[in-house]
Amino acid sequence: MRKGHSETAVTVEFDRDVDQLCYTAKILKEALQDCKTEDHHYTIRLIRWDKYSNNESLVSEGYRISRVETHDDTEINIIGADTTGAMYGGFDVAFQIRQDRSLAGISEVIRNPHIKKRGIKFNVPLDARTPSYSDAGDAANENRINMWDLDFWRKFLDEMALNKYNTLSLWNLHPFPSLVRVPDYPDIALDDIMQSTVAVESDVQGRQMSNPHTLANLRIIKRMSIDEKIAFWRQVMAHADNRGIEVLIFTWNIFTYGTEGNNYGITCDQTNDITIDYFRKSVAALFETYPLLAGIGITAGENMDNDVGQSYANEPWLMKTYGKGICDVLEKQPNRKIRLIHRAHQTAKDSINTAFSQLPIPIEYSFKYSQAHMYGSVKPSFGDAFFAGLKPGEQTWLTVRNDDFYMYRWADPEFAKSYIANMPANDRLVGFYMGPDGYIWGREYLSTEPDTPRQQVIEKMWLMIAIWGRTAYAHDLPEDTFITLIAQRFSSVDSRSLYNAWRAASRIIPLVNCLHWHNLDLQWYPETCYSRPRTRCPLGFHDIHNFVQSPTAPGSDHISILDYVQAVLDHREIKGVTPLEVIATLKQYSSQALEYCESTQPQLDKELRHTLGDIRCMSYLGQYYQLKFQAALDFAFYQKTGDQIRKRNAIANLEHAARHWRVYSRASKSMYQPQRLTRMNGVVDLAALQTHVDNDIKKVQEFYV
Repeated sequence: MRKGHSETAVTVEFDRDVDQLCYTAKILKEALQDCKTEDHHYTIRLIRWDKYSNNESLVSEGYRISRVETHDDTEINIIGADTTGAMYGGFDVAFQIRQDRSLAGISEVIRNPHIKKRGIKFNVPLDARTPSYSDAGDAANENRINMWDLDFWRKFLDEMALNKYNTLSLWNLHPFPSLVRVPDYPDIALDDIMQSTVAVESDVQGRQMSNPHTLANLRIIKRMSIDEKIAFWRQVMAHADNRGIEVLIFTWNIFTYGTEGNNYGITCDQTNDITIDYFRKSVAALFETYPLLAGIGITAGENMDNDVGQSYANEPWLMKTYGKGICDVLEKQPNRKIRLIHRAHQTAKDSINTAFSQLPIPIEYSFKYSQAHMYGSVKPSFGDAFFAGLKPGEQTWLTVRNDDFYMYRWADPEFAKSYIANMPANDRLVGFYMGPDGYIWGREYLSTEPDTPRQQVIEKMWLMIAIWGRTAYAHDLPEDTFITLIAQRFSSVDSRSLYNAWRAASRIIPLVNCLHWHNLDLQWYPETCYSRPRTRCPLGFHDIHNFVQSPTAPGSDHISILDYVQAVLDHREIKGVTPLEVIATLKQYSSQALEYCESTQPQLDKELRHTLGDIRCMSYLGQYYQLKFQAALDFAFYQKTGDQIRKRNAIANLEHAARHWRVYSRASKSMYQPQRLTRMNGVVDLAALQTHVDNDIKKVQEFYV
């Protein structure tokens, strides 16, 4: 074992042949720069138990910190169950050094991961010819070039590792033409990276993205041969591996984007045997091309037809393609470890098990845990029957969709802690991956005051990323951990006061979602009170009628407005969180956060200033929703009773709400540009919605019982 030395009275010993430990040592040395050693020598050792020791109390990715005192030296041994465990232990020691500016307080501890797999869900816009599910939005269009930037991925993966994420899932409708050469189908492989010069159109299921109009308006944004692309993604996966991160690729089906005009006869026809053969060989080529690829996730939709006949039905088709492709790889590489994750989406577990009964590896499932809105109930009930039906040995992933916060920085560790505590038991759970469908966690392109280069979204949302990753790894972390992180990032303000205000503002949208619930992102985007225009909501904006009629979040104990009104009129006992309680709590959260923002001096620190701006915007939005809920409650009473006082109250509250919306939209637009969102079928502009906000007043005025 070779030694590396810091410039202070601290020696850091690690195996320089292991990239993960070299990176960990770098983080430790950065933390030691301002450390006070008080003329006492310390030795910090990074040790992998599989190589140097035996510690049966540790599981994979766990670590132990031991301390040995001598007269003139203190040994701090960071013993990992494996290399990743040693890395995590090193990160935590570095955190404590930064916190105390000393090694004197480093204490002995044993930590094992609470959730085994902790991941990021990333819809990856590889090319206009091989789009992701999110490509009909500005974020995907702007970020396409970043997907082929190694520096982007290195920084992204470093941030993941520092926050103890160990899985990166890359989602694309049909990635193969941009990633591999497929035997027997060589002409499908795509050179170069192409961007559409016109807006990409799509229905809500990802169809029609690569239409003749789009294909006729492409331009090359980067020259790359398919061999260079393969080399690029091998480097990305190697860096991920050096940070303890598995890479997974997820697809939807059946999409054949990137094969348009092919001479092979590949189509989206589910009964086309050529397409089946092409998919099978593409899957095999994917794993053979990328030895570090950990697995693939599949979907029985969005472009499938289960009524085509038994032999070509969804699950048999997926086995003939993905399943057989994996079998082909395992025949050549019998020791290869491959995950096959089958989403429990538009299908049933029994159908999956029947079709894949001959697969030589176990199936892992995936369930959309909170539908599109993880920020609602901390105990969503959508999967209760599915989880109860898992047999011993069967395990699932959770798809945890964040289609709530695209603009504003969220920070509420208590919410995350409760949410994670309510996940299925570990014997049924592989882990989770968290991220949006309607947005891209690449670089941000919304800011009116952007960095150069543009800030990465996970860097902007640094505290949200830290909260979920670190809490999923160590569920007993105290909230002081995150207050300390704030202090280390923003030294010019009182960290606890900022934390309290930030947490209060962050609780607004989850509380709104509990009372005003719609399952999918296309049905509800809470930062804008908007959804995809459709028959039931032709303007997109959620008006007063929608607020009156909306259900509550499944799994929450909230009472809908209509149920509450009826219970009051029937003089029935009311159990659960009432709309009045939600209204009062929204007022409390908004007032608390705004009071802090108004009492804090303008900041020279740009990131702190933007953070305070986000807190202010969330608070203004909370005031709007508070008044709109009150108006909806009064309006519902008026509809039931004809009470004119209730009608006048509803109108007065909506007038007040309209003024708050104007303040909110002005504050938000000073920070963020309007954006075209993939699931909204157009640009969402907060200021332009003012007309619809004002129309709520007219709708109540003109309504007669």
